[in-house]
Amino acid sequence: MGGRIVQSVLKTLDRLSPARDRAAHLYTGERGEEAAYFHLRKLGYVMVARNYRSPRRRGEIDLIGWDSDVLCFVEVKTRSSKDFIPAEVAVDADKQHDLREVAREYLRKVASEPPTRFDIVSVYFEQVKPEITLFRNAFPMSEQYF
Repeated sequence: MGGRIVQSVLKTLDRLSPARDRAAHLYTGERGEEAAYFHLRKLGYVMVARNYRSPRRRGEIDLIGWDSDVLCFVEVKTRSSKDFIPAEVAVDADKQHDLREVAREYLRKVASEPPTRFDIVSVYFEQVKPEITLFRNAFPMSEQYF
């Protein structure tokens, strides 16, 4: 029940926030990241970071959390409809490269060398309740060259 209260409070604060004056896609993205965060917590993830950036690398990792003993780097892709290509397809080779680089920077701060993986969460806001899909182990830590 505590998670529902926190989520409800955050939604209320979002409605009161002047942030709605920003571009619609930025607001949609934030809503998606928030929905993904609570969805992963319900699945048992222990979240340790949100919107992690490295001063030396381009990009950011939306969410970082533990799924049992695996450290997961999570990219969230949000869409208001399914009219175009699937949200998860937007994590192309260039985006994967950037995520790997930022993840390596994060891992330099971790004392041990835990098992890691990259997950993608797609969020669609076509209905009242968001449709959320988790793709575990979406791509490998090392780049594949063909």
